[in-house]
Amino acid sequence: MSGVFVVGSINQDFVLRLERRPEPGETVTGAELSLFPGGKGANSAVAAARLRARVAMLGRVGDDAFGADLVRNLREAGVDTACVESIPHAPTGSAFITVTPDGENAIVVSPGANRSFGPDEVEAAAEDLGAAAVLVAQLEVDAGAVERAARLATEAGGRFLLNFAPPREVPEGLISLADPLVVNEHEARFLLGGAPGEPETLAEGLLELGPRSVVVTLGADGALLAAGGSTRRFGAPEVEAVDTTGAGDAFVGALAARLADGAGLEDAVSYAVLAGAVAVTREGAQGSLPTPEEVEGLSSGPG
Repeated sequence: MSGVFVVGSINQDFVLRLERRPEPGETVTGAELSLFPGGKGANSAVAAARLRARVAMLGRVGDDAFGADLVRNLREAGVDTACVESIPHAPTGSAFITVTPDGENAIVVSPGANRSFGPDEVEAAAEDLGAAAVLVAQLEVDAGAVERAARLATEAGGRFLLNFAPPREVPEGLISLADPLVVNEHEARFLLGGAPGEPETLAEGLLELGPRSVVVTLGADGALLAAGGSTRRFGAPEVEAVDTTGAGDAFVGALAARLADGAGLEDAVSYAVLAGAVAVTREGAQGSLPTPEEVEGLSSGPG
């Protein structure tokens, strides 16, 4: 039984820090390589666990050294991995991330074993899903698996938090199960067919797709919550950005942890904004995820 159950990806992240990204056909030398545990699902699970939520995860890794290390890392972070399996003859998912001096990143993902489970495998975890207060999912895994998990969780009275990343086509009806639907501005426009507009306009358009609530993350400007016929912005404190990789996952994990603890959406979004702000001040995805003390320290600090 868990407060938060994550259905999502587990990746090995290869992070290249470089002065600038190459132009097409160009070679840039002098990059520094670092390896980190990652995957949007695993990042969110670790983020919630680090913030003292009870967390379980359903995911897949390859039958290789990377996979074994990543599962061990999840366990050491306090995540229940009983529903994480190793798939023979499949590579562990990988993400190749370039980070420039301003902290901005560009990411290419090779899904590997992450795409090796679907609705049937989710069905096998129905008892665990039904016991969770909050189900968290992103879209680095099979969308049909996400939909089945969402229906199992919501039918059992749980809450479904859908982080619509990376943006892609999904089964009809999935969006309407979300409470909240979490997107950045790019993902919001994808869902709305490229429609322009301010975040408030985008959020209102997304509500028309059926979710009970929408959260639009705004990077250094914080986040916007739309629910119950109103919208509210939550500003972020000013911090020095080192690496934005994983900031969105820190936000989602913190949001899920607070909701699982019984907090209202406004309180949970405010807390998640602070968690995301802490995350950008350090390198890597999981290595940057904050503790409760760090989030509380930022909330009481200047800015």
